[in-house]
Parts: sequence; structure tokens; C-alpha cells
Amino acid sequence: MMATRALRGNLGLPAGTWRWAALACVIVALAASILALTMPTAAGWAGVALVASVGAVASLLLYGIWPKPTLAAEDSRRVSEAAARANVAWAITNADGAVTDCNDVYRRMAGTKDGDAASPPELALAGEPSASVLYRLTRDAADGKAREETLNIAPQVEIVAAVRPMKDGQTAWWFTPRLGGEAAVAPQPVARSASAFNDLFRDAPMGVAIADASGKLTETNPAFADFFGIASVSGRMFAELVDGADTQTVTAAIAKAAAGGTVASLELRLAGGRMAQLSASPMHGDAHCAVLYLQDVSEQKALETKFAQAQKMQAVGKLAGGVAHDFNNLLTVIIGNSDLLLMRHTAGDPSFNEINEIHQNGLRAANLVRQLLAFSREQTLQPKTLALNDVVSELGQLLRRLVGEGVSVKLENASNLWPVHADESQLSNALINLVVNARDAMPKGGTVTVRTANETIVQPMAFASGEMPAGEYVRIDVADTGTGIAKEHLSKIFDPFFTTKPVGQGTGLGLATVYGIVKQTGGYITVDSELGKGTAFRIYLPRYREEAGAVAATPIEAAPARDVTGQDTILLVEDELPVRSFAARALKLRGYNVLEAGGGEEALEIMRARGGAIDLLITDVVMPNMDGPTLVKAVRRMKPGIAVIFMSGYAEEAFRRHEENAADLHFLPKPFGLKQLAAKVKEVLSGAPVAKSL
Repeated sequence: MMATRALRGNLGLPAGTWRWAALACVIVALAASILALTMPTAAGWAGVALVASVGAVASLLLYGIWPKPTLAAEDSRRVSEAAARANVAWAITNADGAVTDCNDVYRRMAGTKDGDAASPPELALAGEPSASVLYRLTRDAADGKAREETLNIAPQVEIVAAVRPMKDGQTAWWFTPRLGGEAAVAPQPVARSASAFNDLFRDAPMGVAIADASGKLTETNPAFADFFGIASVSGRMFAELVDGADTQTVTAAIAKAAAGGTVASLELRLAGGRMAQLSASPMHGDAHCAVLYLQDVSEQKALETKFAQAQKMQAVGKLAGGVAHDFNNLLTVIIGNSDLLLMRHTAGDPSFNEINEIHQNGLRAANLVRQLLAFSREQTLQPKTLALNDVVSELGQLLRRLVGEGVSVKLENASNLWPVHADESQLSNALINLVVNARDAMPKGGTVTVRTANETIVQPMAFASGEMPAGEYVRIDVADTGTGIAKEHLSKIFDPFFTTKPVGQGTGLGLATVYGIVKQTGGYITVDSELGKGTAFRIYLPRYREEAGAVAATPIEAAPARDVTGQDTILLVEDELPVRSFAARALKLRGYNVLEAGGGEEALEIMRARGGAIDLLITDVVMPNMDGPTLVKAVRRMKPGIAVIFMSGYAEEAFRRHEENAADLHFLPKPFGLKQLAAKVKEVLSGAPVAKSL
């Protein structure tokens, strides 16, 4: 039986009685052979040849019917083994529904231990939804129909159950994980196909390439070639594609990676000012190649540069503010003492011209310091609601006079412009600086355009002055048709004392002042320029919305004037001796009784001794050990109603933001002269209203 089964498998002949005839033929051939051998004379050579031929045919027939492992049997063995080990659960049930055969995956799915009878499919999967699906599958299988249905056996877990009818009333069951869902049984790791890796390589969002130890590119994906604007870079040396300064570094990095070494990421400069980050790693399975990864970091580097520039501007601003504070103390002494000298040396005195020259230059220096404070955003502002179109229109005639002949000023005001909250005088100063700067950039004449517009920013924008958040802004453009600004200078134009003008023709504080005014107003400024085509500065100021329920400020009624001549006692607190000496002399000349203190602790001792007689406290804001605001709090615990004047070279807002009762405080900015000091003291002691900074 085994022989006939093998014969059918080998030759593909149908089963039948011919097999017995073939065996009879073999027996006859054997008998003829024996006869020919025993009676060779009667058979002759023809008989021998006939016997040999019959014997050969018989041998072939014997080989065909001899039982042996066949190809079909081997294939069957492999299929059976694969089915048994497959991760797809399968089972075969008989007409009664009992499982006659299954693989281990089905046993695990059904929860059946080895050696026990496997549960039928109807009981293998618990749950009412599964039971209804399995019932329909069983019914269709009994009717001889093939069927497939999807089962949700758990959240995010789906399998496809399929039945196929077999002969003798048997049924084959398959349970397969659904694509896109979780498998009911954890699949075993499978090898990725070569086509999948090719797809990943081709569609990778970064540049990927393979290079040999010499740096020659053997294979690249499209993103890698796009970095260099070339259709294909395969076969080229990678070092030829980068900046000359990076050639040796790149070649060494690729060679090291190809040899199995670890390479740190490299930053490369590409054509057009682009920046890329290169990573190299050994290629597994090839000891002489490296895998290169190229990522475009141009935008990231641009943001880092802008952030670094913003930090630098902030640091320079703090430095400028500190320098301005120290200069204000010196200028207070210079201007104040020159005022005292001018009182004794009037016009016609031989020393008048020299003293007046000192005084005038002191005032000019004070103006430069104010520009430094503007850059560092430490100046005192008086913001109010502004209609920028009105401000620009009022400046128009002044701007035309400033630019002179050969340069025209063009105003383009947008309709329905949103209001802004800014200091009108400081904003006008910023626009004047920009227009004058534009005039100087057009020695042969040209046009300066001042344009206003509403703009809604949807996404945050990164400028050298910082990141501008999304929102509604009023934009002011000041554009010229001048020579433009070189690219290497764009990152420095807002730095104080930086100028491209010849020596003696500029202080380098014009654009720094504009920068400070805009930033202190809460706005942003940026610049676009191209050599030979001109420059455009853009200022963004936040749209101002009136707070609901805001009430207009009512004027404060002035208290009756008091007789202050020589009758009031003033406590003057200043750690700088020259400033304190000048202020004390100036007040004594006005008839006041002045008590001097070099610091907060000394001032408190004087208050304890003579607090009842003191009518006014004048104190510096920044002092060692105890600053001005701390001193005022301590003094007002002793005498709550005492009047206070702060004097400082910093902005008024610098201390008002930290004072709860800022409305009761008065401020005298440094540098000040004799007249400013006397006027402020008289104003405070007489109870006259003081314009408050908003």
C-alpha cells in the first residue's frame, strides 16, 4: 500500500489494476531471464538482448513502486510543521464539534493545558459577543459554507475568525490578528522585509547615506541629495559637497565611523548659508562602510543666534543702565555746582563764559545719558492712549525739514488704525531717529516712507529683540531707498556706540535709543536690508484696549499754599558725598533747615532723635545696606504723614512697581540742577499736585 501511494505521488498515475499487471510483467521478465540464462543456445543473442531490455524496464518499474521518502511527502511534512508552529491559531473539529487537531497557539488561546483535550471554538473565547459570532460560524460550517467574521475580544484587540468545511464533516478554524489592531496572542518577532527597509530609507525625513571609508557616497536617499540641490550625489566624495573648512573634519569622521569608532555630531556649513548637523555610525554587517545622517538645522541655528542677540542686548542694556546711573551722579554734581557758580559769576564776569561752558556741556552729557537709559529701558515714560496717524501726521512737517533737499518724506497712514499706549514724545523721538538715520543712508537723495498699518500675528515671531507673541499689533514702517546695511552689521546696529559713520559724525546711540524706547513701550523692532536697495525698519506696538469700567482721572485739588521759606526741616539721605553736599547747599540757600545722612541707618537715628520736627524726607533710591524704599517704610512707621521725594538716576517705574503706595511718592530724576531741586521741594511741601507717571 505504501508503495502504491508513493508511486501515485511520484508519477501522478491513477490507482487501478494496472499495478498488478506491472508486477506480473516484472515476474515474467524475471522468468524469461532465468530461462535465457539456463538455455543460452536456444535463446541466442537476440533473446539475451530481449531479456536485458525487459529486465531494464522491470528495474525501472521496481524503482517506481519501491517505498521511499518523496518530495511531496517532504513538502507535506514542512507544511505540517509550519502550521503547528504558526502564530495564527488553528483547529480542526469533527462533525460533533470536538477538536481533533490544533496547534499550540490555539491551546494557549483556549486556555488548554498540554495533554488535555482542547476546548471547541465555541468555548475557546469567552464573552457574549464572541459566542454569537462563533455560533454563526459553526452553523455555516455545518451547512458547508465558508465564512469570516471579526471579533472584539478586548479593547483595541480584534481577530478575524474563519471557518472552512472539509470532507467527512470536518471543519477547519483559523483565528488571525486583524491588521491595525492588537493581536490576541503576542506575535513572535519577524524579520523586516528588504522592501520595508528600502521604503524607510527612501522616505526618511532626514538625509541618509552610506559611504565607504574614503568618504565616497555609495547610496543616498532623496532627502540627502536635496541638501545640496543635486539630483544624485551617489558616487561623489562627500568632502567635495561641504565647505572647504570642514573637509578634513568630515573625512576623518567618516573614516573613524567606517572603522567602527564613535563619532560626535558635526556642524557643517552648506551653500546659501545653510547649516546642517552630520552624524556618522558604523554600518552593521560591513566593516568598511559608515551610515551618514544629515539634518537641516538652519532654522534652529537662526533662532539660537537671535536668542543670543537678544540676551546680548539685554546684558548691554543692564550695563548701560548701570553706567548711566553712575554718570547721573557725576553730572548732578557738575551741573549743580556750575549752577551755584553761575549765581555768583553772572554775565560780564571774567569767569562766566568758562563756567557756562561747563554747565552747557554737562547738559549735553545728560542728554547722552538719557539716550543710554532709553536703550536700557530705564527712562521715565508718561504713556497715554495715542492715535498713531495723528502723531505721524504732526511729525510730517518736522521730518521734511530734517531730511533737507534731495530727500522726500512720504506718509502712508492706514485707515481705522488701532490705538496704542505709549509716550508720545519718546515715540516721536524714535521716529525722528529712524528718519534721520535713513537720510544719512541716502547721500545722493531718495525717499523715506513712513507707513502705518494694523497687523494680526497668528504665530509667534522671533526677532533679535526677542520673541513676539501672537496678537494684534500696530505696525510702523520706516523704509528708505538708500545704500542698505551690510549683512555682517545687521546684528550690531542696535548696540550702543556702534556706528558705520565716519569718526565725529555719529555717537552710535540713535538706533540704540529707538530700540530702548520700543522695548520699554512693550513693542518689538526688526530690520530688513539689502545692499544697494535700501533698509526697512518695522516697529510693532501692541494694540491698546481700554479696560472695562475704567474711569477718567479727576484733577486733584491743590491744598492751600504754605509758607515754606526757611521754616521747614528736610532730612536729606544720599550715599554719594558730592551729590549730598550740593543738594544740601542748594536747599540751605533757599532757607531750609537741612539734616544730612549718608545712609539709611544714620537717617533712622536722626528720625528717632528729631522725627517730630522733620517735614520732608529726600532720599536716594539705590544705597548700600538699606535702600530708599526700605528706609521710607521704616520712617513712615515713625511718622506716617511725612512727605517723601525719591531721587535716582534710574527710571521712576523701577521703584514705583515695587511700592504699594506709589501714588503718595514723588520723584526727582538725576541729573538735576538747582532750579529743578528747589521747584520739586516747593511743589511737594506746598501740596501742589504732581503729574503722575502712568
